[in-house]
Amino acid sequence: MGVQVDPSWWTSGVWEGRPIRDFLERRDVAATFRFLHARGVSYGTIAALVGVSPNRAAEITKGKRQVTAYDVLERIAVGLGVPRVWMGLGQDGTGARPSIDREVEGSADFPPVGRPAGGRPDEVITALARLRTGLDEALASSTVAPRQLDLIEEAAGEHMRIYPAAPPGVMLSRLAAECVEVQTLSWRRQPAAVQARLSGTAALLATMCADALMRLGSVGEARLWYRTAIHAADDSSDSRLRVLVRAQAAMLPYYFGDPWQTVVLAEAALAVTATPSSSAALAAAGRARALARLGSAEQARQAILQARQLFEQVGDDDSDTAFRFPMKRMLFYLSGASTWLGDTSEAYQVQDEALRLYGPSPSVPIDPALLALDRSMCLVHNRRTAEAAASALDAIATLPEAQRTEIVLTRASDVVSAIPARHRGSETTELTDYVRACRERARTLAAGTAALDP
Repeated sequence: MGVQVDPSWWTSGVWEGRPIRDFLERRDVAATFRFLHARGVSYGTIAALVGVSPNRAAEITKGKRQVTAYDVLERIAVGLGVPRVWMGLGQDGTGARPSIDREVEGSADFPPVGRPAGGRPDEVITALARLRTGLDEALASSTVAPRQLDLIEEAAGEHMRIYPAAPPGVMLSRLAAECVEVQTLSWRRQPAAVQARLSGTAALLATMCADALMRLGSVGEARLWYRTAIHAADDSSDSRLRVLVRAQAAMLPYYFGDPWQTVVLAEAALAVTATPSSSAALAAAGRARALARLGSAEQARQAILQARQLFEQVGDDDSDTAFRFPMKRMLFYLSGASTWLGDTSEAYQVQDEALRLYGPSPSVPIDPALLALDRSMCLVHNRRTAEAAASALDAIATLPEAQRTEIVLTRASDVVSAIPARHRGSETTELTDYVRACRERARTLAAGTAALDP
């Protein structure tokens, strides 16, 4: 088999100037394979030790294939003699490393597939009985207690209830603990029904994390969390959840990126829609708003009609819980579409109705602020630039400090950009300076030199 793996390499080995253990703890399998190959272990030997094909081992080494599946990582640790805990895999039941035969090929007391049994029928039956008992124990140990799963889902539901009104920085710290618990349970093999519920909860938690990061302007991290949410939703097999997370993910490029990507994501949400739902109406409304921003007027108006038709079919309760899509949120999206289309009279009517539904003391302050910024854009269209700048500043100033996040400040900057240079007076300068001061204050809060409001 050629050069074999020396277990001492894992404690004393160095790769690219760093202890190889650093790479193991990050589960960087590609670096681990390159480390072994540099010490004379062929890819064929590596593949045989970890139970993959030589071609796959080569693809992993070149970074063409990622290893994330728990059972494959476990096989790699066992086959290469890496302490399992170093890769975050824990120990087996005895605390010792399982033998390769037991871990990969089968039970030491029962002949692996492809080898002659060589035993009497009663011996084979006895061995099978032991194997069945072990399998039953493994399945039982991996099952989450029903009440535990109920509590996790209840906690996620509570986070969804308070999320819209809470500052995003505060919510991220609260969501982290729930994500850790779901992750820990998901590492273990779960029955399909249990895993589907865990994945569904993971999708909702990940979407809230992504949305909070988006509000804070952490675009790259938000994009990755939305990707995780889509993966979890697909794993849950819940068709409505698959629509919801894609519709929510479509918001990110609308505020921070290319609105065409919003159209693509919204269309992906509509494509997986099996039956009309409020999330499908959200996707259609988000698509309409993005098309209007892109200047595709006729397509945007058709998308507005589609959104209204979907909403009329399903509607939603007037709730401020995360991911619900009541009439006031529908109008919030249509306000953006009408604003970008330049239909200011229609936009004013939609904004007035939406603000009436949100009420004088809205529990979700960010939506009315964004509606006010839509109105400021309409005022720019109507050449009321001084009023536009003043109203945009008021929209930000009325928010609690912890809610003056990048998503709001970016829309205020859009108002400034829309005002022609020759029409920028003292009100525009004041708005620009206020946005700059808010960003500096946000950086101070993020650095921990001031406490976030609860």
